[in-house]
Amino acid sequence: MIKKVLIANRGEIAVRIMRSCREMGILTVAVFSDADRTSHHVAYADEAYPLGAAAAKESYLNIEKVIATAKQCGADAIHPGYGFLSENAAFARRCREEGIVFIGPAPETMEAMGDKIAARQRMIAAGVPVVPGTEQPLQSAEEALEVSDRIGYPVMLKASMGGGGKGMRLIHSRDEVVEAYNSARSESMSSFGDDTVYIEKFVEEPHHIEFQILGDNHGHVIHLFDRECSVQRRNQKIVEESPSPFLTPELRKEMGEKAVAAAKAVNYSGAGTIEFLVDKHRNFYFLEMNTRLQVEHPITEEVVGVDLVKEQIRIANNEELHLKQDELFQRGHAIECRICAEDTENNFMPSPGIIKQLTEPNGIGVRIDSYVYEGYEIPIYYDPMIGKLIVWATTRQYAIERMRRVLYEYKITGLKTNLAYLKRIMHVPDFVRGEYNTLFIAKNARMLVRNNGSNEEIENIAMIAAYMDYLVNLEENSPANRLTDSRPISRWREFGLQKGVLRI
Repeated sequence: MIKKVLIANRGEIAVRIMRSCREMGILTVAVFSDADRTSHHVAYADEAYPLGAAAAKESYLNIEKVIATAKQCGADAIHPGYGFLSENAAFARRCREEGIVFIGPAPETMEAMGDKIAARQRMIAAGVPVVPGTEQPLQSAEEALEVSDRIGYPVMLKASMGGGGKGMRLIHSRDEVVEAYNSARSESMSSFGDDTVYIEKFVEEPHHIEFQILGDNHGHVIHLFDRECSVQRRNQKIVEESPSPFLTPELRKEMGEKAVAAAKAVNYSGAGTIEFLVDKHRNFYFLEMNTRLQVEHPITEEVVGVDLVKEQIRIANNEELHLKQDELFQRGHAIECRICAEDTENNFMPSPGIIKQLTEPNGIGVRIDSYVYEGYEIPIYYDPMIGKLIVWATTRQYAIERMRRVLYEYKITGLKTNLAYLKRIMHVPDFVRGEYNTLFIAKNARMLVRNNGSNEEIENIAMIAAYMDYLVNLEENSPANRLTDSRPISRWREFGLQKGVLRI
């Protein structure tokens, strides 16, 4: 049985994993780079060990350092979280060689599904619909031209080992093919160390919908329903919700069955995600498989009532799934917003800095997965995500209303964030009606741009004025001054004294 887990990650996901471990009575070990010495995940863990310099390749991506730390502290298992080494087959294999349990799928499964060309081939064999395109790597720009002409424009050129939008190019005409082919290969090589690319027919007006799956080591696989992830900017998700407002019950059932078939085709074990593209006619196609925990996993947990991290650990302990497909259902509606330190008015540039003031929302149906605190400095070396704000309510309408409220209450000063941008998304009619797809950001760009004189601008001015008034009154209302100075702490109190309605 797993008794101590090293979390080979940082930030909010490290804290989130540790919380489930603590509930299960499992000791946790944090690792940290020089830039993360004061991060919350370091303080929250039972033990913490330095990995090295701030650069990820010197710390969180250094396989041998992570393995050595796990052996040093006597960890039974390693949980990789998401990003960094989470889908690195070589890392999973090194854990196996050292007798350390890797909380995730087998390295062979990662290799099978990490290569998107190989994954397409497996899905076709399993009867899972795929987007029309190449089944072999492209060998030249000339071949890319020939395939694109045959499939018909627009097409999407993708890196076989890609992810996070890297190595992807949308091609509208044959004049763009050669440049897109060369630039995608170059970006793929620099990002993944592999320049293999392929082409798919571009699905117009698509919905990006994914199904959460769980598989054990005994051949059992289930799905935990869908998540709508179509609010994206440059292929990066911003807002997710579950269930999808676009799917019909019949389509949801069919897609869930295909997701299970996809996982069984590679003998999947652990938590994973099957991602689909669904066109405007509700035809769906396999997109890719993520062999890890997703950033947006909390909304599934909220509507299904399952702790996915605990399930990952039980599976890693070689337990059989205790969940049955016919016993699972979606209850209510959940929405997640990714809170990031970025300047939305300056091309979403990362905005690292020190958090001067932090007020997190609360109330019924509110969850925050975060790792920051007042005085914490967001480092420049990693993803700018501060945390995730999740709400649950009995209906989608109520969930949107709740998200509007908590975004209003969420206050972070000292750096720029996307909070105001997310507020605007929650009021866009297309989103409110649930009638949106992956073109949502582009289609509603004007509505998402800040307008001078907007309510949030007025609110910011009011906050500044209130803080200035606080500073002015702070000294004159100190205990020493109050003995000799009769001035009240605020104009409200002064008014009350004049009217004789306030007693101190």
